[in-house]
Amino acid sequence: MPVLVLAAVVLADLVGGIWLPLLATGPALAAATSGPRGVLGVGVLAAALGALLGHEHGLPAGELAAMLSALLSVTAASSLVGVLRGRRERVLAAVRSVAEAAQHALLQPVPEAVGPFQVAVRYSAAAAEARIGGDLYALVPTPHGARLIVGDVRGKGLPAVGTAALVLGVFREAAYDEPDLLSVVGRIERSLARNLGPDDFVTAVVAGCPRSGHLEVVNCGHAPPLLISASGDVTAVEPTHPAPPLGLRALAGQAPRLQHLPFAVGEQLLLYTDGVTEARDHAREFYPLAAGVARHVSDDPARTLDAVHDELLEHVGGRLHDDAALLLLRRQAADRQVPALPRTEIGL
Repeated sequence: MPVLVLAAVVLADLVGGIWLPLLATGPALAAATSGPRGVLGVGVLAAALGALLGHEHGLPAGELAAMLSALLSVTAASSLVGVLRGRRERVLAAVRSVAEAAQHALLQPVPEAVGPFQVAVRYSAAAAEARIGGDLYALVPTPHGARLIVGDVRGKGLPAVGTAALVLGVFREAAYDEPDLLSVVGRIERSLARNLGPDDFVTAVVAGCPRSGHLEVVNCGHAPPLLISASGDVTAVEPTHPAPPLGLRALAGQAPRLQHLPFAVGEQLLLYTDGVTEARDHAREFYPLAAGVARHVSDDPARTLDAVHDELLEHVGGRLHDDAALLLLRRQAADRQVPALPRTEIGL
């Protein structure tokens, strides 16, 4: 692009008029796309063209020297900009690498099958500087059945990593230790109360499958899960007793309650974050998640989420403006024992 700009300036100068001052746009543009050497190369080329064209136009020596001095000054400044841009890109690459490592540590891969359940997850972070955001999820096979969490930390990017690490670490420990799902939520709440600032909180849905054909759900200020019947009907599981987000119980004075749901063979439960339902198109319309799930539901959770995620990206024009997580659980057969992870593997 900078070389094309120089060619256009030279052509305009030859056709008519004196356009030599515009040669400085060459090195200036090169700073946005090239390193210092590329900028210097374009600057030297621009200076050479300026000298030749100036001599051709018969410019006075003083005027030509002033123009070339200005051109060389722009080249030097642009080279400095190129150095700073390269340094910033290296810093951002390091940040992305650290964020990706944090994502692998925090958002550990979820198995495709856990006991009688098929599982699929899709996660997208909106932060340009990182590949992890404020959304979190986990599924833990335990002696008390499969237990899962999907949550949304207040904030995005790397500042949310610490809180996400805290929530997931406590959840993985408590899910294994505590026979009661409310006790799991209580341990997360107490940990957040000790460690979070007064304005910080986490919305979350914690669910468990303690016995055949039965679900337990605790909703702490989060978007309601979607229950999908074997025939494809989609129903929002609204909390019967709304509870505040995790970390705010002391302020609200409300304790979460356990919600019991039937969960037959072929039924599915979708947990998600508000980055999905609050995604807008160019007309500012929200993405209709329930309708999208109804259109794409299948017996394969991975295929269902692939289709929903692709439709979500199409809805927003290719880029999400908030982190988005989807976790789909499908009961595929009569319950069999869920193998719990060895105790040493539970935790962050």
